[in-house]
Amino acid sequence: MKIYNKFLLYQNKLLRPYVDVSLKIVEALTYVASLIFILTIVYRYGYDVTSEQLHTISLIYKSVWILFLIDFFLHIFLSYSDTKREYKKTTWVLSILLMLSLIPVIFKRPEESGGILQFWEFMSSKTYRSGLLLVFSLFNLSNGLIRLLGRKTNPALMLAGSFIVIIIIGSGLLMLPNCTVDGINWVDSVFVSTSAVCVTGLSPVDIATTFTPIGLTIIIILIQIGGLGVMTFTSFFAMFFMGNTSVYNQLVVRDMMSTNSLGSLFSTLMYILFFTLVIEGIGAFAIWSSIHDTLGMGLNEEIAFSVFHSISAFCNAGFSTLPGGMGDPLVFSQNSIFIYVSLLIVLGGIGFPILVNFKNALKIRFQRLVAFVRHQNPPHIYRLYSLNTKIVLYTSGILILGGTLLIGFLEWNGALAGMGFFEKITKALFMAVSPRSAGFSFIDPDTLRVQTFFIFLIFMWIGGAAQSTAGGVKVNTIAVVFLNVMAMLKRSDRIEVFGRKISSQSVRRAHATVFISLIVLVLSLFILTLLEPNISPSLLGYECVAAMSTCGAGLGITPLFGTPAKFLIVALMLVGRVGIITILLGFIKQKNKRNYNYPSGDIIIN
Repeated sequence: MKIYNKFLLYQNKLLRPYVDVSLKIVEALTYVASLIFILTIVYRYGYDVTSEQLHTISLIYKSVWILFLIDFFLHIFLSYSDTKREYKKTTWVLSILLMLSLIPVIFKRPEESGGILQFWEFMSSKTYRSGLLLVFSLFNLSNGLIRLLGRKTNPALMLAGSFIVIIIIGSGLLMLPNCTVDGINWVDSVFVSTSAVCVTGLSPVDIATTFTPIGLTIIIILIQIGGLGVMTFTSFFAMFFMGNTSVYNQLVVRDMMSTNSLGSLFSTLMYILFFTLVIEGIGAFAIWSSIHDTLGMGLNEEIAFSVFHSISAFCNAGFSTLPGGMGDPLVFSQNSIFIYVSLLIVLGGIGFPILVNFKNALKIRFQRLVAFVRHQNPPHIYRLYSLNTKIVLYTSGILILGGTLLIGFLEWNGALAGMGFFEKITKALFMAVSPRSAGFSFIDPDTLRVQTFFIFLIFMWIGGAAQSTAGGVKVNTIAVVFLNVMAMLKRSDRIEVFGRKISSQSVRRAHATVFISLIVLVLSLFILTLLEPNISPSLLGYECVAAMSTCGAGLGITPLFGTPAKFLIVALMLVGRVGIITILLGFIKQKNKRNYNYPSGDIIIN
């Protein structure tokens, strides 16, 4: 028996290298198959296909399905211990669902009717198998992409590069024949794709009349990916479903998402996906309840409309499927939809760290309530809300309330004339919330006062909160700059707020962000005036701010731009979404920490 065990051990050592190589080859083939399957899906729905082409597509589906089954069974029989350790529970569930697709192959169609027959027919349906293969393909490609991060690439450049790749893919998809009504040129396709991925809302074409339902579906997918961040999706898929990312991969994603530790990274990704789906789902239902049987749409069209606008609002994108945007007569008089969209914009713009903080605070309050009922000592937490949460909420509240009152005062007898009191307040609130990053158009710009445009300009430049779907220099930045000015006027040597001291690194980063933002805007406006000399500089300046702040509240001059001007706006949208500091950090070499100090010197200022 001992001799047999030694022989088996020797045999495993001898065969193990060949097993590993075989698994790697099959794994590489699954990556290729995943890419081929997705490209086939694109061709299937992007073009009008013939019956012969449908037959070829069906063969490709079957081949990919067989390869995925082979990959799974080989991992089980040849490397079960490693597979058991690496696979997550969700991966096992998906693998079981894949094996269930073998039921129609092994068993004949049941003759008796009932639940067994319905189960067999569902397992044999193309919808089930195609949907499952699409999920597997997306997870495989996400896993492969996150593994590429193991090659130590600068995280800032990786983040910017991921946006560029998605923009290119999106622009190619939008040019497919079945995605547009009468076609679209490649420049406008790149522009719309960038605007969607960067959740801006600016467009050189009319979205509602240019794109078909398939094209609108691609746009909303790009908005969702861009709003949450490309690396959020790929990291979530790789770590949650595949579970085999390296430590360096996780460090890269941690830096991109500004989390404090690797332990909190996975939970942060989970919370981001959870909050997004729940809030967008509730928002879609609220919008549907407000427009049901009022727009002359069928049930499926109403649901599509509600989901599109819920995602567009939460991601602060500003896209609409209505020809006149939110100013369309069908929805303009419905105050409820403006309230729901405003709430979605605010929730998307305050940032995911604040939503997570709210969840933790609610959990602690519930534990305190349970402890009080059971007459136990409640858990003691000195601070329920972080300094970042308080600053974002106070600053956002001041901007929203102040903007509503000021816009209402300026436009009460102007653009808001003829409306009821509650409708005026609702529209004023929407005008105070939307320009900060969402940019939904709903009112004729010619009816607004110049002072209102000035407020819009400031709000667009400020934007929403850091680590949110909103753009701009961020309310966190403006709050820190303002507090620093107040500290300087009071001759204080430190910045203190809510019983905390703001770090010098945060102050320096805030001032650098404001300064670089203004420099980029001025330089962009200068170049744009050279490219479009026939357009008023004030209109061009407004467009620059709208692009860089990823706010689609433009004045309708985008279609008048030539190709160079459009690409300048594309660059501004990308810079605004990725972040100026993030991009610069990717190109400027970082200095090592120094253990010495030069003598200090004063510079005469003012």
